[in-house]
Formats: sequence, structure tokens, C-alpha cells
Amino acid sequence: MTPTLVTVVVLALLIGVSLGLLGGGGTILTVPLLVYVAGMDAKEAIATSLFVVGVTAAVGVIGHARGGRVRWRTGALFGAAGMAGAWAGGLLGGHVPEAALLVAFAIMMIVTAGAMLRGRRPGASDVGEGAHGAERLPAGRVLLDGSVVGLVTGLVGAGGGFLVVPALALLGGLPMPVAVGTSLLVIAMKSAAGFAGYLTAVPIDRALAGAVTASAVVGSLAGARLAGRVPAAGLSRAFAWFVLALGTFTLLQQAPADLRIPLAVAILSLGTGAGLCYGFVPRCPLRRLAPGT
Repeated sequence: MTPTLVTVVVLALLIGVSLGLLGGGGTILTVPLLVYVAGMDAKEAIATSLFVVGVTAAVGVIGHARGGRVRWRTGALFGAAGMAGAWAGGLLGGHVPEAALLVAFAIMMIVTAGAMLRGRRPGASDVGEGAHGAERLPAGRVLLDGSVVGLVTGLVGAGGGFLVVPALALLGGLPMPVAVGTSLLVIAMKSAAGFAGYLTAVPIDRALAGAVTASAVVGSLAGARLAGRVPAAGLSRAFAWFVLALGTFTLLQQAPADLRIPLAVAILSLGTGAGLCYGFVPRCPLRRLAPGT
């Protein structure tokens, strides 16, 4: 096993922990890992990541199901709605220029990080589903949201768990631990559909995909066991800053050389301004976006 492959496998283990613990973060980290560490091109990396995360999520469901943290009917409804969108996204992604895919992926990472840092509205994850919670779901909204999330997942290999978890919490009224467990079922379904779409135009390295998947599966099982024992708020916030940094790096890598420094300065200025406003300005508009304000 080469040093590069060892590094990829070790990092895949940590990605699996993220997926099992937070219900997301799998593909959003796997794609940069495969592009910048394993040396894959963007399309092969996205296709491979969909396979890795799909299998890892499917295995991760087991641990959450044993703990009673999976709502099968809700997950199946949302997942089925997302499969068509994911397959279409994967089919389309195989014909989109790689630079465009990486830019879209970087933007998705930045948006996802911002959503995580903003947080959810108070009480969104504190309402139980109940015996007939799935039946109260607005079917049209679920189908629409599921399809859009699926399309994004299939196209750029991102936006799975960190879009699904809030949607399940808000639409299904699921507690956060249950939304995380249920999201893994949705991710597995959508990833399978997106991977099928990519296979029509993009080959994958089966040996590498198998090694990364095995490592990520082990990590996801560990993450599922840690769920509920690790302070979710602090972990989610730290992870969001990491995703934001990684997304910014990916976006800068795709920018023309003469625009990288101005773009980096612009992003840093926006981030610094937002932080100063939120931290020191009593009537900062950003405070109205934060939970509990």
C-alpha cells in the first residue's frame, strides 16, 4: 500500500466518523480527498464518493436503527423523492465540465457551512414525530424538497446530510438524533441513484473505491456509537468552520491565478465583517438569523 493510499484510507476513516456522528459531511469531504490527495479527476471523484458514502450510510443506518433513531416511513418517502433527482443529477454531471463541477461543489460547501453556523430555529428539532408523524408530512413539499436535494447530491456529490437533516427536522418534526439517523437512509438511497447516473459516462477505480469504502464504514460505525455522547453543537460548529475553509480553498483553486488573491481578500473581508458585526454590534441583522435571538 502506497503512502498516498494510506493517507486516503486514514482520512476516509475520519469521514466515516463524521457521517455516522452528524448524519452528513461524507461526500462534502470525500470529493476533495479524492481530488487533492488521491489525484482523481472531478467526475471520477464525485462518482466514487457517491458509492463510498452510499454504502457507508447504508451500514451506518444499522447502528442508529438499533438505538431507535430511524423513522423508516419518513426516510423512505423523502429518499424516494430524491432518487429521481439524484439519478438525473448524476446523469447530467457526467457531461458537465470538471471546472464547473468543482466550482459548484465549492459553492455548495460554503453555503452548507453558512447554514450550519446559522443553526436551526429554536424548537425545530425538539418536536417528536409521533405515531403518525409521517402521515402529517406535506407530500407535495416533501417531493419537491427531496427532488431538489437529490438533484444537487447527484450533480455535485454534495448537499446530502446537511440539507436532509434540517429538512427532516422541519418537515417531519424529528428530534435531532432521529433526523441524523433517518438522514442516513435518505443519503443511501440518493447516493445509489446518483452513482447509477454517473456510471453511464464515468468509470471508477474499483480497488480504491473498495478500500476507501471499507475504511469509511468502520468510521461510520464508530460515529454511530458516539452519537448522543458528544456535544453536538460544538462539534457541528467546528466542523462548519472546517467545511468553510475547505470550500474556500477549492473555490480558489479553480479561480484564474490573477484573481485568487483578490477573491481570497474578498472572502476574508466578508467573513471578518460578519464576525465583527455579530460579535460587537448590538443590532446587527445577523443576530436575527441566529437561533435563540
